[in-house]
Amino acid sequence: MAGGVMAAQDGGTEFPGRLTMHVKLCSLIAAFGGLMFGYDIGISGGVTSMDSFLEKFFPAVYRKKHEIKEDNYCKFNNQFLQLFTSSLYLSATVCCFFASKSCNKFGRKRTMQAASAFFLIGSICNGLAQNLAMLIVGRLLLGAGIGFGNQAVPLFISEIAPANYRGALNIMFQLLITVGILVANLVNYITSHRPHGWRFSLGGAGVPAIFLLVGSLVIVETPTSLVQRGKKERALKTLQKIRGKDIDVDKEYQSIVAATEAAQKFKHPFRNLVKNNMPQLICGSIIQMFQQLTGINVIMFYAPVLFQTMGFKSDASLLSSVITGLINVFSTLVALFFVDKWGRRALLVESVIQMLICQVVVGIFLQVDLHATNEMPKVPAYIVVVLICAFVAGFAWSWGPLGWLIASEIFPLETRSAGFFCAVAMNMIWTFIIAQAFLSMLCAMKAAIFFFFSAWIVIMGIFAVFWLPETKGVPIDEMKETVWKKHWFWKRFFDHDEPGDAKA
Repeated sequence: MAGGVMAAQDGGTEFPGRLTMHVKLCSLIAAFGGLMFGYDIGISGGVTSMDSFLEKFFPAVYRKKHEIKEDNYCKFNNQFLQLFTSSLYLSATVCCFFASKSCNKFGRKRTMQAASAFFLIGSICNGLAQNLAMLIVGRLLLGAGIGFGNQAVPLFISEIAPANYRGALNIMFQLLITVGILVANLVNYITSHRPHGWRFSLGGAGVPAIFLLVGSLVIVETPTSLVQRGKKERALKTLQKIRGKDIDVDKEYQSIVAATEAAQKFKHPFRNLVKNNMPQLICGSIIQMFQQLTGINVIMFYAPVLFQTMGFKSDASLLSSVITGLINVFSTLVALFFVDKWGRRALLVESVIQMLICQVVVGIFLQVDLHATNEMPKVPAYIVVVLICAFVAGFAWSWGPLGWLIASEIFPLETRSAGFFCAVAMNMIWTFIIAQAFLSMLCAMKAAIFFFFSAWIVIMGIFAVFWLPETKGVPIDEMKETVWKKHWFWKRFFDHDEPGDAKA
């Protein structure tokens, strides 16, 4: 992937360029924002299964956990325990709005630096927490870091990437999320044997934040952001730097300038988003909602809890989480290598079939073999673990990375930050809802919770087949003309497309 022409395989203008080492390095450093996010996702479930953590902060849950006759499905049902996990995503929902403003005013790079600072302070608060209030404050600060990072990183990567490599580079963000989850599972497995191991687990979140903070000092700002803020000369030099000194970047630079000048006519991006970019808003937001309604975060947040419910001991449940974490990382590589070859929709549709089969069969096994007070037989329990791994694999090469990729590439510049804010906010809201509700849903619905998520997977498949357009290989600033105005359904929204608020 070192050379060649940055061609638009499926429409749009061809810009000369190659995938330079500078672009790879900048994308990798930015993707450490995903490592922060993933570490937190992975660390939460493991910590909430540690006796020392529960005994200090959630003594009622600790007592219920060790009552032999306690209902398997309800032993962890506690609103405050769920709030420990979900409070971060409530904070992230609010903060991603301010992050969208920061991206426009201060740039993508500065917004990533703010993300790492918030996350670092939050990890220190959690590692040193003496009471539940301090623990929740730390989680809220981590949420601010997630909100700022998830807003800035995918936009940054999409704007510096050549069109034909945009999918693979953006999936580095999701790849680092999966690596973060795996690292967190390993850390939990090691620290679970220490008296206060949860402090090391929670405080460890500061390590990826430091990597991003230091790394962000050496990366460039995106040419689009520089032009947007009136720094055209610097933008041209940056574009030349990231495309290669021997590449003529004038055509691409003029395209960025033209897109920026058109965008600056719109004084109210959110109003324009609703009026002139409704198809992108619907698709970018709904794909984030669907991402959470696959049930993936049930597994990632609460994997140790879920495996303990099935009868695995504490160490075995944490080890099972490590295994699913490994599957998650390696399966994401499938998307990394093939998303720009096979396209977005092919991966999404295939994974729907795979995830649906896994969810339904897991639900059937739990319905038959796991009752209120028994321990699940070993053979069915191991089969369930295998099916969960297959489910994670399907998600990891499809709805996981592509949810972020598609949302980051479909909006025109005039509504890009506003549109991506809506997508990130939708993701955080549904992550919060699932994290806050899952343990109560598990208690009330028992095995039927897997059938609940299966129904949503069917709906996702229908959406991907009929309403989600293919965006492979299309330059980001030509997406609207090339993709949306030609789609069989969404084109009707652009019949009278006029810059409605240009004079506002």
